[in-house]
Amino acid sequence: MRWACILLPQLALDHALRQRDDPQAPLALLSGPANRRVLQTINGAARDLGLRPGMALTAAQLLSRDFATADYDLAAVERCQQFLAAWAYRFSSQVSLHYPRALLLEVHSSLALLGPWPRLEARLRAELDSLGYRHRIVLAPNPAAARALANAHDGLAVAEHELPRAIERLPVNRAGLPGEMATALTRMGLRQLRQVLQLPRAGLARRFPPVLLEQLDLLLGHRPLGLDFYLPPDEFATRIELNFEVESHQALLFPLRRALGDLAAYLAGRDSGVQRFSLALEHRSGAPTELKVGLLAAERDAGMLFELTRARLEQLQLPAPVLALVLTARDLPTFVPECRELFDPRPQQNQSWDQLRERLRARLGDEALHGLNAHADPRPEQAWRPHPGMAPPLSDRPRPGWLLAEPQPLREPLAHILTGPERIESGWWDGGDLRRDYYRVETRNGQRAWVFRGAGTDEPFQLHGWFA
Repeated sequence: MRWACILLPQLALDHALRQRDDPQAPLALLSGPANRRVLQTINGAARDLGLRPGMALTAAQLLSRDFATADYDLAAVERCQQFLAAWAYRFSSQVSLHYPRALLLEVHSSLALLGPWPRLEARLRAELDSLGYRHRIVLAPNPAAARALANAHDGLAVAEHELPRAIERLPVNRAGLPGEMATALTRMGLRQLRQVLQLPRAGLARRFPPVLLEQLDLLLGHRPLGLDFYLPPDEFATRIELNFEVESHQALLFPLRRALGDLAAYLAGRDSGVQRFSLALEHRSGAPTELKVGLLAAERDAGMLFELTRARLEQLQLPAPVLALVLTARDLPTFVPECRELFDPRPQQNQSWDQLRERLRARLGDEALHGLNAHADPRPEQAWRPHPGMAPPLSDRPRPGWLLAEPQPLREPLAHILTGPERIESGWWDGGDLRRDYYRVETRNGQRAWVFRGAGTDEPFQLHGWFA
């Protein structure tokens, strides 16, 4: 087996930066009591101002006022881990959150489908970068070794025969040992695991708790690590708290794009689409403003979901400034990708019919578009009715896409008859009785038409419609 460890060293900071329009602006996350706030973690721009983690907020403000602050949110860290586990589920069916701020993926069984490890690693990094999460990735034969090696390396891929040597080079303080045990070994002059592994096991067992030998056996693959594997939930929910009161639709687009991007990543992990979801806009007082979005078919493209939601959001009147938005999706059917030809002749700038239909519904309203539905009447003029939204096919028999309002004599020279006659004899109950024999014909210039004449007669053909 081959295990990938994705180490996420600054989840709380990444979560805060993802909610900001300018993630490069200086930001510090605060912890501690209200009377002594300290800087728990900072981004690179804040470090350039001279700020350091552990510094008191009052001291930091003496150095500079040009940085923003936010609370260090442990609950947000947990939510980010759950979201990233759902994202990683698309690459492996065995995803574990055994270690904090890290994902373990068994990828050996996925390489045949997703390509060799360098290609899969590049894909993982590209998607994590687009999602806005800093990371380190290591590949090893067992999950414990992958997690420990990620403390000291990034991009390392270790084969089975290379594992003992890689483990021996690990610093003691990065091997996943308890802090007091790593300190005791360092004070004894043992700074690398190679030095520890050279000592007799019996002596280590007498001097140290059993956790030391257990960890060494886990790293070398001599003992299996029991893991609980992640199962994605049946619904998606995310909440983005805004940094200030938002009164315009335009200012809501950035957090909306981020929330829908997370939804698309979650859906890809489940191999699902979304057909209905709701957006709740929270205010300082009063009930949230609800915006419900319904699609005619399951979709999961982030760009399309954003365009549809933005069109509906722009039609919404905000009763009060918005403090947060909550996106919830519970209707998650299986996603069926659109079938296309290998060499698609459609220009890239054109949209498919399904996407165009959804955009028209979003801009014009759900009741603005109508389809055609079959009606139980054999007469062509009476065989259809307008139907809101998506409608089933009109008939299982070939019918022209263009039916003339009134039949007219066929003036095009006739080449040959393709099918027919199909007799239609109906309408006696409402005075519109007709008796006709219909034919599908081809004219000399290659057009295909639907024509008829009186039942059992040799009358000239009457044109009733054209086939596409």
